[in-house]
Amino acid sequence: MSGKYDFKSIRPVPSADDFVDIVLSKTQRKTPTVVHQGYQIGRIRAFYMRKVKFTAESFVEKLGWILEDFPKLDDIHPFYGDLCNVLYDRDHYKLALGQLNVAKSLISTTSRDYARLLKYGDSLYRCKQLKRAALGRMCTLMKKHKSSLGYLEEVRKHLSRLPSIDPSTRTLLITGYPNVGKSSFMNKVTRADVEVQPYAFTTKSLYVGHMDYKYLRWQVLDTPGILDKPLEERNTIEMQAITALAHLQCCVMYFVDLSEQCGWTLEQQVALFDNIRPLFANKPLVIVANKIDLVPFESLSEAHRELLDKMVKDSGAELLTMSAAADMNIADVKQRACELLLERRVEMKAKSKKAAGILNRLTVAMPAARDGKDRPAFIPEGVIEARARKQAMGDANPADDEDGDVSMDGNDGKKTKKTLHQLEQEAGGPGHISFDYRRYYELRKDEFKYDVIPEIVDGKNIADFIDVDIMQKLEALEREEEERAAREEAELQAHEDAESDMDEEEKDFADRIRKKKALVVAKHREDQHKKRGRLSRKVTNATAQSAGGVQNELEEIGYDAATVEPETSARGRKRERTADPSLEAAEAEQAERDSRGRSISRTRVLEREAKSSLGTVDRAINANKRRKSSQRGFQLKARAGEADRHVVTKMPKHLFSGKRGIGKTQRR
Repeated sequence: MSGKYDFKSIRPVPSADDFVDIVLSKTQRKTPTVVHQGYQIGRIRAFYMRKVKFTAESFVEKLGWILEDFPKLDDIHPFYGDLCNVLYDRDHYKLALGQLNVAKSLISTTSRDYARLLKYGDSLYRCKQLKRAALGRMCTLMKKHKSSLGYLEEVRKHLSRLPSIDPSTRTLLITGYPNVGKSSFMNKVTRADVEVQPYAFTTKSLYVGHMDYKYLRWQVLDTPGILDKPLEERNTIEMQAITALAHLQCCVMYFVDLSEQCGWTLEQQVALFDNIRPLFANKPLVIVANKIDLVPFESLSEAHRELLDKMVKDSGAELLTMSAAADMNIADVKQRACELLLERRVEMKAKSKKAAGILNRLTVAMPAARDGKDRPAFIPEGVIEARARKQAMGDANPADDEDGDVSMDGNDGKKTKKTLHQLEQEAGGPGHISFDYRRYYELRKDEFKYDVIPEIVDGKNIADFIDVDIMQKLEALEREEEERAAREEAELQAHEDAESDMDEEEKDFADRIRKKKALVVAKHREDQHKKRGRLSRKVTNATAQSAGGVQNELEEIGYDAATVEPETSARGRKRERTADPSLEAAEAEQAERDSRGRSISRTRVLEREAKSSLGTVDRAINANKRRKSSQRGFQLKARAGEADRHVVTKMPKHLFSGKRGIGKTQRR
């Protein structure tokens, strides 16, 4: 029997109609679909036999998956078996699976019978009719089990929502009346987030949370509330808790509300405990008196105390008090419940045959006396001397007693050094004490142990290699570099002035040539930018130059402006005028746009186009629309790529070709 079952791995169960469509579509895709006129009768028989067998195999395969995925109630853990019986009715569940199993065998039988009949088919028409009859009977069989398939799909959905409970692991099971604080305690000790509300039956199903104790993983099971009534009158919600109590080997924590704010008196809670006490047999039991922040345990009446004492005495349980809302004694209750379960698990393992088999493999050899001589244990002298030196060092170093690492043995008075684990256990367990591990560092000097930054080499650490004035030194170095560069530039300029034989006018002319060269470079870069992308109107206006300005600049640098032709291209050739009036209009428009720095209106453009070639403004507008429409189509096609999901044709060839033989229009 498997302890833990993975219900989430069950595959979905299709409905009857989907089942038929899936199988028939697979048959259509995976088998040949065309019978040509030249086929012999033997090939036609094999053609249709293949379709019948493939369809039957597909049905059988999918039904087999369903039968394998759903758990067999007799093969899984009794807890899961009874839980399925409570939730889904064992008989109905087995009946649905049994009907699918019968359908599986009937489909196989139908396939064999019609394959045998197809061997004797004497014409294409009869073979096809036999194939249709076989597939029709298979589909009819599946449609008869529509209710079973729907029921199993609902069961699968509910099973996938069930918590993953391991019946064989360490488990704390919380039970009691509704609204006594079970879910609040579970939220405190685990990472679960169970809904908590001030009304009864908030928890309607089993919830599982996990926690760690003593480096082990524990699961905590929160059960729905139980009412005190006969077993046959309990509903499905209560029966889930009863099933968990009956089958899980766990520590049972029965919660009692001392304040009686849950809606039931303490006498009713004790009566429920007596009613379900047979389910607690052979399990550790803890009675948790909750909500002591509202009603302290000391303030209980004598009658209520006697009831609780009688519960503890009759059941052999332990009584613990706590308050989940006020965080009182929660850790103590958790620790005690875990310890009780660990002790019980150790006892059960010691009584099992497995432990006896392990003990039988352990053999202790006891030597038998031969000659009656006493042979004491031999201890080498070196070991005795080492022990004496260690003892002397311990007596001479009483500082260890102050640190708590040395204790006195009460038997012989010798000092023995305690281990860190022993000190940790004396302090209350892991997390209650912090040890000073630096005292065990092996460094050259003891004062190095507690340095904030330990020494690296030769008694120096990182701080010894840090210069606090590094930024001031860097700024001073930069200023010195700037002064040196300025001094060198001044000396170079003075040297050039001393060696130059130019007068002041020539020097001024040379400076203007340098400035002009810088302007030419800037203009070239601007032109490059214009080629890559159009500049803004502001930049275009700022860089536009008039003819007069160009002539003045040429005269300033020593050129005769009269010798330069007014309209030259970049290569010095004179531009020729075209005879086309539309091109002339375009050139005039471009010249006007360049001179004014802004584009002309769309109406004027259309008027010019109409006057040039199109005749009217309406014709120009229609021509412009047609041009844009054609460009849009090319742009859409240009954006289409291999990854674009586009159905080229609405009638795929593989679905509408080769399927209409012998006057039939059916696809299958």
